[in-house]
Parts: sequence; structure tokens; C-alpha cells
Amino acid sequence: MTLYTVFHGTVIHSISIKELDISDNTLLVIDDKGKIVDMARDIYDIETYLTEHKYNHCKIHKLGEDQFIIPGFVDTHAHAPQYMFAGCGMDLPLLDWLNTYVFPCESSFEDKGHAIQAYQKVIKRFLTNGTTTCSWFGTIHLESSKVLVDIVEQLGQRAFIGKVNMDQNSPDYYIEDTKSSLEDTRAFIDYVQGKKSDLVTPVITPRFAITCSSTLMKGLSELATEYNVPIQTHLCENKNEISFTQSLFECKDYTSVYNDHALLNERAYMAHCVHMTEDEIDMLAHTKTGVAHCANSNFSLHSGICDIRKFLNKGVKVGLGTDVAGGYSPSMLDAIRSTFIASKTLKILNQGQESEYSQLSTSELFFLSTLGGAQVMGLDGVIGNFKQGKSFDAIVVDLNTGSVDMMGGETRLQKLEKFMFNGNDQNIRDVYVKGRRVSGSSK
Repeated sequence: MTLYTVFHGTVIHSISIKELDISDNTLLVIDDKGKIVDMARDIYDIETYLTEHKYNHCKIHKLGEDQFIIPGFVDTHAHAPQYMFAGCGMDLPLLDWLNTYVFPCESSFEDKGHAIQAYQKVIKRFLTNGTTTCSWFGTIHLESSKVLVDIVEQLGQRAFIGKVNMDQNSPDYYIEDTKSSLEDTRAFIDYVQGKKSDLVTPVITPRFAITCSSTLMKGLSELATEYNVPIQTHLCENKNEISFTQSLFECKDYTSVYNDHALLNERAYMAHCVHMTEDEIDMLAHTKTGVAHCANSNFSLHSGICDIRKFLNKGVKVGLGTDVAGGYSPSMLDAIRSTFIASKTLKILNQGQESEYSQLSTSELFFLSTLGGAQVMGLDGVIGNFKQGKSFDAIVVDLNTGSVDMMGGETRLQKLEKFMFNGNDQNIRDVYVKGRRVSGSSK
């Protein structure tokens, strides 16, 4: 006997980057495996529809006038250990910031007990903010990276998780030798895949080219191929970073370093990509590599403004990332707003040009935070919208609570925009991953 969960009300999701679908009186039917088995529009007689379609055992949730369902947020780039100092230490540019704040913080995760306490808070906070899927950087420590996997699995988030790799240009207290880095990465992949979970995936995670030798990067590429796992790293975030990288490797440009080491492919995605030449963007498009756009961090660490319109125009997959703690907020709503401000800033800076700059629209911003992120992570066949057969990873939004005031007469689109630009975690009533409620403000 199959038990179904049914939602009835306003459903909002992206069909494509340009097509935002908003439908009222819509029925979503989820089976007991967390799969969406039906989405029916303009349903006014719920019971009759369910009976006619033989959904015999159902738990029905009827949404109110100021409530709606959206897909869960997809955060394509975040550093789990750095949540320790999120909101602090934003006075320095990238390379100085890493040495002053990041490396000392991450080195403390050698203590497995410390990792257990910290990661519980991290994952719970991200789920509270509606992040149903996240691509996590851990630390260089194998055991603490396993802890992160265990906690993510226990709390029910969908995640890509990487044990970080660093074998050069790193402090003595926070560095690996090449051989152990590769051995520990193999052990980490085996550990995650041994769980046989469809929610947790290992991801190859060289920190960035500066801290990774050519031998290490080649070995990591071989592991990615052997195990058929994704790859994540940082690219062209900061001008000093780019100069340093090019001084270390004989290469045409920074992006070519990764391409020369076979780290760019359809399952790879790069964070930041602020300072890219047209040839480098073309290389990402050619290799089908995605981009994690981290606007808050790009501002906060003085890195620059990434013009993701250039990437989108060339067919590069783009999603959003909070990049905690380079970005100070663990909320994807902040990632949306920071992306909006970056886009508006570019429009201002491009005033007077022959062709008017096209800032990101509401539908594009929403897409980037959901289906766009799913595409970057290669999960768009599984999550990102409410197409039949996908997993029910979703947020129930309630505008009657939290920081939004309903004034009366708002359209469905305006309600979504109020949530995107004025909402907070108190408006996130329920959070579901694979049909299981994992968080939310309602008790």
C-alpha cells in the first residue's frame, strides 16, 4: 500500500531560465519514496481527483492564500568549517584572508569532537534557510570530513561533500603531502560511496591551483575519472590569486591550468570566475563546466563583480553560492539579493554604452537559486523543479509570519518577490528533502 503526501495551493517553479511557472489550485502528489508522481493544475475538487486517479491513502496539506511551494534552494558553493566565523573577518582580500582567518580555523577541525559539534550547527542552519542541496568544502582531514558526511546524512540534506586537497603554498600546520592527500581522498570516496546513499555524493575538491601541485591535480583528475565523481574548486576569484597562479604554472591563463590537468568537464564546476577572459569563458562552455556565482563573497573580499550575463549568453551553466564564510550569510535569499545588487551595479557601470546592459530578472534570479544550481551540480534530472518523477525537495513559504508584511492585493509574482527580497527563515514554514520534512519554522 502506497501512502501519498498531497499539497494543494500555489506552486511556483522554473521551467527554464526565462520561464517561471506560477499556478494556483495546483495539486502535487508525492509517493512514500519522496518522488513526485503527479502535478495537476486547476483542481478544485481534491477528493474527487484523488479518487479518480486511485490515490487512495493520502495525507492532504491545503495551503493558505499567502502560502506557496517552491523548489528547495541549491547552494553550489559553501565551506562548512568556515561557518565558525561567518560574519567576521571581512577586512582583508582573499589571499591575506585565507592566511589570517581561514587556515587557522580549518586546522582546528583535526579535532573530530570539534567537527561533530560544529557541523551539527552548520547543517541545521542551512536547512533552516531552505537549502535542501549544498556543495560543501570540508577540510584536509579525512576523519572530520567523514563526520561532515555522517551529519549531512543524519539531518537529511542532499549534498556533494569534498575532502579538501592542499600540498603546497600552505602553512606548515595545515598542509598534506601529495601521497597521503590522494590516499585520503580515495578513502573518503570509498567511505561516502559505501553508504549507498542517493543524497550524499563525494566531490573531488582541490582547494585551488595555488595550493595544489601538478602531481596532485593529475592524481585527483584520475580519481574523478575512476570513480565517476564530480569536481569543484575555485577559479579567477582575485587578481593577485590569478597572478600567483600564473607564476606557478606554464599556462596561457588560469583556466588552462585546470584544463591541462583534466579538471574541467561536464561534472565540474568552478566557484567565482570573476576575472575571466573571453577565451576562458569559451573554455568553460566547450568543456561544459559550470559556475558557482558567489556575489556576496566577491563583494566582501574585495574580489570584484562577476558578470554572469556573459556566461549565460555563452551557454555556461550557472548557479548561486553563499560561499560561507567569504560570504557572510548562510542564506540563499542573501545569495539572490547579492546577485541582484551585482547585476544592478553592472547596469549602472555600463550606462552610456551602445547597447543597454540587461540586468537579471526575477525569473532568472529564482532559476539560478533552484534549477540553475541543480544543472551546475548535474542534478537537474533529480531536483530543481516539480516535474513528474523528480524528488520532492521543496520549501513551503508562509508570508503570514516572518519579516514580510502583506498589504493586500499582491499578485502571485509579487508575493514571490516579497519573499525573495524581504523574507527570512521565519517565512520558511517547512523544508522537505526527498519527501521527508527536515526543517522549518512551523512546529
